[in-house]
Amino acid sequence: MALEHRMIEPFEAGQVKELAGRRVVSYGTSSYGYDIRCSTEFKIFTNINSTIVDPKAFDEKNFVDYRGDVCIIPPNSFALARTIEYFRIPRNVLTICLGKSTYARCGIIVNVTPLEPEWEGHVTLEFSNTTPLPARVYANEGVAQVIFIESDEPCETSYRERGGKYQGQKGVTLPRI
Repeated sequence: MALEHRMIEPFEAGQVKELAGRRVVSYGTSSYGYDIRCSTEFKIFTNINSTIVDPKAFDEKNFVDYRGDVCIIPPNSFALARTIEYFRIPRNVLTICLGKSTYARCGIIVNVTPLEPEWEGHVTLEFSNTTPLPARVYANEGVAQVIFIESDEPCETSYRERGGKYQGQKGVTLPRI
C-alpha cells in the first residue's frame, strides 16, 4: 500500500539498524508500522524573552533555529523538528504516531498528532526533554513509529476537504490558528 499510494517518500522497505558501519536508532518498515526519521532541521525552545507560550499567538522568537546531525535539547525544554519522510495519507487511512522506546527510556518524549485521511506533508515532531540534564536527538535516525489504521470505507470528510491548516507543510511548522 505504501508504494502503491506513494504514502511515504523516501520509503525504506526494511528495518535499517546500521548506517555507514555504525549502529543507529532503527528506521524503516517495522512489524505493523513505519519508523520515521528526524531531519537535520530543528527549532530549539528558549526562554530568553521571558514570554508566555500561547498557541493562539506563538512568538517565533521563542525558538533558536539550528541545523545539525545532533540536537542538544536543554533540560526541561523542548525542540521542534521535521521528518525526512514526506507523507500522503490515503482517504481510508488514519495514522497514530508513538515515540520510540529508545528515546522514552532516556526521558525524551516524542509527540505527534494523528495524520488524518488525505493529509500530506512533512510531519512536525516535538521532542520534550523531561530530564534535568541536556538531551541528544539524532538526525537521520529513527525517532518515532507511525501505525496505520485502515478503514473498510473512506471517511466522509477528509483533512484536505476541510482545508486543514497544516496541509502540505514543509519544514518545521509552528502553531497556526
